[in-house]
Amino acid sequence: MPIRTTLLLCLLLAFGFSAKGQTPSFWLSDPKSGILFQKQSSTSATDEKPTEQISLFTDSLYQSMDGFGFTLSQGSASHLLSMSDSARQSILNELFGSGENDIRISYLRLAVAASDLNAFPFSYNDLKDPKGTDPTLSQFSLSYDTLDVLPILKQILAINPKVTLMASPWSPPTWMKDNRDTRGGSLLPEFEASYAQYLVKYIQEMGKRGFTIDALTIQNEPLHPGNNPSLLMLPEQQARFIGQHLGPAFKQAGIKTKIIIYDHNADRPDYPITVLSDSLANPFIDGSAFHLYGGQIEALSEVHRAFPEKHLYFTEQWVGAPGNLEGDIAWHVKNLIIGAPRNWAKTVLEWNLSSNPDLSPHTDRGGCDRCLGAITIDGDEVSRNPAYFVIAHASKWVDPGSRRIGSTLPKDLPNVAFLRADGKQVLIVQNESKATKQVEIRSGNQHFKTSLPAGATGTWLW
Repeated sequence: MPIRTTLLLCLLLAFGFSAKGQTPSFWLSDPKSGILFQKQSSTSATDEKPTEQISLFTDSLYQSMDGFGFTLSQGSASHLLSMSDSARQSILNELFGSGENDIRISYLRLAVAASDLNAFPFSYNDLKDPKGTDPTLSQFSLSYDTLDVLPILKQILAINPKVTLMASPWSPPTWMKDNRDTRGGSLLPEFEASYAQYLVKYIQEMGKRGFTIDALTIQNEPLHPGNNPSLLMLPEQQARFIGQHLGPAFKQAGIKTKIIIYDHNADRPDYPITVLSDSLANPFIDGSAFHLYGGQIEALSEVHRAFPEKHLYFTEQWVGAPGNLEGDIAWHVKNLIIGAPRNWAKTVLEWNLSSNPDLSPHTDRGGCDRCLGAITIDGDEVSRNPAYFVIAHASKWVDPGSRRIGSTLPKDLPNVAFLRADGKQVLIVQNESKATKQVEIRSGNQHFKTSLPAGATGTWLW
């Protein structure tokens, strides 16, 4: 019997309810009404005849999901460390736990050394001599990360050991760069082999401390050298670096960490396509990562069509302070929670986990001074911001390993659907119209009526 048919039959046998059967669980965000990811007592069905229908197709299986989450920056870690032990444990449980009121974040992105949300830039191999070099990496150390990021990460993994970790470098050590600066410049070809070993050492040292790096992007925003830290890395150099240095170094060291390319905006799908077209680099590459500060989310599908055997990831999007609940939730849900998976992304990650009221720390000369975290931490007080609710609509119920499945797209009702390993289905819908929508949701012989207010987002689980 075909696998798809077997999955469908198992699902129907396990559930098989109709409009008169079990009522699905329903979580709603309707900022205009002050409702923010709250469980509803019913599916909000009315006696009105549905005007729209969303059909799910459990036999149309697409990519499996790796998870939903945030970046754990040095700033995020320092804010959490500033809390009392009890307050910190409470918010970490809410973020990463599996309790009734927890949002079950399953994926975190880390910076390899400093990002622009550090107090100052640094690498793991900085030298006192401004003209010195260390090609053997004799002075390599995880340094400042041991003071904040790693202690918080240890506490997170104690709550959920299955959280998946991705790492991204913002800059190599300055002595490897042509401008000897943390900001901009390019990696000198003569140090490409040393930089590959630098990344090998990072993964190995993290492993020694109990942190498994599942995936590594080669360079955060390689076409944005104005950040601090940052690096300009054109696609031809990224391909050469992977094919001739990093890929072979990983193979020799027995490292299984996925190599992911690009990690920048959707306006340049030609970049990952160029790297993937390189015959030496291609075998080492798992897939491509994207942000959406430029371009359209549909560009991910262009890369998928060119290289369907390679994976896609959505790794970063910020919310600008002070935040706009109604506008931010609507845009991010439509483009990221719905749009990215519908265009083959296996992850959706927001930037970043936490901020404080001053939006510090951030580096000078290019660090982000308007990046609003998913939560704001002020002493032991926690405020939940737009990105928290955006990610919660998916992270709470779309388990890692869930498969995206087919679903119809009625006008003004963008949506995405998933089939979990336990046979349960998840549907996330946004109402883009200016009126409440009465909707019938159908999946095989299962169907139920629901309503969704104008501008609202709903997640259904059954």
